[in-house]
Amino acid sequence: MPEKPVVLFVCIHNAGRSQMAAGYMRELSGGAVEVRSGGSEPGDSINPVAVAAMAEVGIDISQAVPQLMTTEQVKESDAVITMGCGDVCPIFPGKRYEDWELADPKGKPLEDVRAIRDDIKARVERLLGELRAPVV
Repeated sequence: MPEKPVVLFVCIHNAGRSQMAAGYMRELSGGAVEVRSGGSEPGDSINPVAVAAMAEVGIDISQAVPQLMTTEQVKESDAVITMGCGDVCPIFPGKRYEDWELADPKGKPLEDVRAIRDDIKARVERLLGELRAPVV
């Protein structure tokens, strides 16, 4: 049985976008993908509005803790998805990199964060489909 792919979601504070993406990937992959998330400058806690937005769709990210993204995590990941961390993320040849341009939910009202959440879900579904596609 092949190893499951490892996906790393990165944003600056690891408190909103990357945590929502990680929550969706864990849920939608049913454990078929190893999910990690980190930040270049981790915040103190998860954005409570992001937690509320995800709770609305039945995904609990309330226990997540912002983590520092490490070079080792990047090396060990099959796909690295950045969300607004600019040039801070290390790049290694042969890795799949995507930069998702998403608004930062920090300080935004729930209705705005819902739109970001739904955008993230669509992107995670696409990525998951590509990860599961057979390599030809």
